[in-house]
Amino acid sequence: MLRMMFGEKPRELQGDMYETIRTMEQFAQTVHKRIAAGRDRDHKLRKYEVWTHGLIASLDELEQTHYAAKKFAEMVKSESLEAMSPAERLNYQRHVFFDKNGFIRMFAILDKMGNMLNDFLGLETERIKPHFSYFTVLRNMRQRKLHPELSVRLDELKEKHKDATNRLRRRRNVEIHHMNSELQDDLKQNHEHYGEAHRIEDLKGQLADAQQGLDLATRSLRIMFEYAIRQMRKWES
Repeated sequence: MLRMMFGEKPRELQGDMYETIRTMEQFAQTVHKRIAAGRDRDHKLRKYEVWTHGLIASLDELEQTHYAAKKFAEMVKSESLEAMSPAERLNYQRHVFFDKNGFIRMFAILDKMGNMLNDFLGLETERIKPHFSYFTVLRNMRQRKLHPELSVRLDELKEKHKDATNRLRRRRNVEIHHMNSELQDDLKQNHEHYGEAHRIEDLKGQLADAQQGLDLATRSLRIMFEYAIRQMRKWES
């Protein structure tokens, strides 16, 4: 959808994104068949079907957002706002918009995953913390040794992307609770070199973190839904 802004054709799904969405669609189809067969007396399967389609849409939106942030960053050549032309500053502002939209969406996907995992597997994470995150769900599974086949793989993936995720979390928290995240460097420079030109953030470094966030969400979803499909088959046998 957003590729049209750059005069490009719509994205063709491939690689991890293709495999993940294919797996999620397979789960939704499995659930739909059970519903159609009258095996959804408590309407939970209808909820999982809707949640799955919502996660597919959310992942698609995250990928497009990351792509747009990257394309606009490539149009920024200056190292400070003061050195930018009006057109370059506009592209920088567009990058900032999609960049922060991306890391907010990434954590939203993870928390939606955690909510679905908790409900689908009956983990009762709400007994530990009423308003829990995806990472609370993982900790609950690890500490109680629940579904180790799933939790170990998700934990390994979380650890692989731990440093980038922590940086993205700090930026998300600043954006939501304190100030615009892109102003963090401005505040630091004001303390150290007040009055000088403000260097912009490390766009390449932030994009690399965002790519890791996208990879974490994509691969975690695939692992989760592969496991969910196996669980459904066990319940049917």
